[in-house]
Order: sequence, then structure tokens, then C-alpha cells
Amino acid sequence: MAHTEYDSDPQAHPEGGERLRVARIGKPHGIKGEVTVQLYTDEPADRLAPGTVLIREAGKDTQNTATTTLTVSSQRWNKQICLLGFQEVPDRNAAEALRGSTLYGEVTAEPDDEEGWYSHELEGLPCIGEGGHSFGTVLELLTGPAQDLLVVKTPEGKEVMVPFVEEIVPEVDLEARRITLTPPEGLFD
Repeated sequence: MAHTEYDSDPQAHPEGGERLRVARIGKPHGIKGEVTVQLYTDEPADRLAPGTVLIREAGKDTQNTATTTLTVSSQRWNKQICLLGFQEVPDRNAAEALRGSTLYGEVTAEPDDEEGWYSHELEGLPCIGEGGHSFGTVLELLTGPAQDLLVVKTPEGKEVMVPFVEEIVPEVDLEARRITLTPPEGLFD
């Protein structure tokens, strides 16, 4: 399958330009201010590299509600969990105050991969099959450790999870604004 960027919709921000959701801060890890993060990017080594400045927006249950910037001081992996340290977060208490916050990074002009796309570009695209048959429209892209799923809303209002693999999703045409599907029998029944 082609390169996919799992970031959510780009948003304008005060400094100008656009930003993409790259991660959500989870629980603190250890006593030195590191946090676990849920990734929304398939390029964590680049988007969350030490020295990267991220915009942090508070989550609904976050103690520290101000929108701030955080500078990544460290990134490492503990098994399959990404851990980040920030210059502005010296200890576990400061890390706990950020739990639930969303981190945003700068949008690059175009995906590096010629066949790449951002997940927000897929939302709302019609899914068609042979002979122009309409399967519905994409609601969202769900990322998973084994494979990703397109959530397609059928004309009848039913939500169908479509494995995002080349055999079932052979073409994503952003220019024509459509996705071609070749689902196995019974997937949309």
C-alpha cells in the first residue's frame, strides 16, 4: 500500500500556515518528565525528533489548559510505546499535567511520496467499484498495528470497515476525488 500519513485534519494556527495532529500525550513514564504518546503519524522519527517544536493543545481533562509549545528533548521506544521528553517538562508532576493534550506539528507542502496522502484527504471521498457502483463515502481512516481500516458509510447509512490493503483498495485518486474498491463478496452485505 502507498505511504499514508495518519495525521488528522490540518488546521490554521496563529503563527500562519497549517498544522497536523501528530500525537496525544498519555501517562507519565518514570520521574524525569517523559510521557507516553499515542501516535497519529507514520513518521515519528521525523515529526517527533529531538529539537522539534510542537504546539500543545489541552485535552478536555488536562490540568494545564493553556495552548503552549513544547520542544522535544528526547524520543525513545519502550517495547512498542513511543516515549517523549520535552525541554519544558522537568519532572513527573509536570508530565502528569499534560495528560490528554494533543500535539501538532507543521504541515509539509506535499507528502514526500508521490502516491502518499494525509488521512484527512480521504475523508468524504466516494468509494466506487466496477461500473461506477457506489459503496458510499469515507468517514475516517482507523490506524492499527496490523493493518489500517477505511470506515465507509454506505448509501443506506451503515458503517463498513474496509481493510486498507491494495487488493481491496487498489486506487486512491485525490485528483479525481475518488477511491476505487474491489471488496470481497459479503463485505458490504
